[in-house]
Amino acid sequence: MVLFQLTTMRFITIYVAQGVIFATFLFFAIKIMKRDRKRLNKIFAGFYISPVIGIFVNFIYGPMTDVNLVLLLNFVTNFGIFYSPIFLVVFDLILLKSEKVITTGKQTLILVAYGIAMFSMIFFLFIPGAGVTLNKNWSPVWSFPFFIYVVSVVSIGAVIPFLYLSLQIYKKFEDDILKKKWKSFIYGFCCLIVFLYGIFVSNTLNSDIFRTVLGLLGLILALVAGYLMY
Repeated sequence: MVLFQLTTMRFITIYVAQGVIFATFLFFAIKIMKRDRKRLNKIFAGFYISPVIGIFVNFIYGPMTDVNLVLLLNFVTNFGIFYSPIFLVVFDLILLKSEKVITTGKQTLILVAYGIAMFSMIFFLFIPGAGVTLNKNWSPVWSFPFFIYVVSVVSIGAVIPFLYLSLQIYKKFEDDILKKKWKSFIYGFCCLIVFLYGIFVSNTLNSDIFRTVLGLLGLILALVAGYLMY
């Protein structure tokens, strides 16, 4: 009976809760791209598209029972979701410095450098006891070294730079309406980061109760974040 409840909850978490996030983020990405195809909009849309790809992969391996395949596809899902904040860093840099200063080459360099740091997560899969395992409900369980690595990359590579750059941009605004909108943008990002860090902690603690609460709270945080930032 307990196993059935946990399996049902996992189904709801993946295909219902994450399905809503998937649909919402995909909708925002399409809206942004339809508005204008200039590079700045493409960068901003990347923030929504990256987790959409990650969640879609999660849909695929959700029912699978091959351990190695599940771990590999879980890595792809993690990469897609955790990679998304770097698009906001590039977005902020362009707004703050202009595309003449932050050229396409520099934008690409930042995206690739962060991508390499994030992709390096895969090496933990080959280190016994230092990577990701699966519990009895096929949910990922992170080792503490893996947790520290991911938190460090996301915090140093994306969160701290974004907050710093966003505050610098905010200081340059003189119009109160623009300041209010930019505050909403920052608040939306904070909601997203709380959700991301919640995932990090949940996967490390490996608590069914915490996962359930986070699944419900995360849905709200992700939707609020996506809307405020859009």
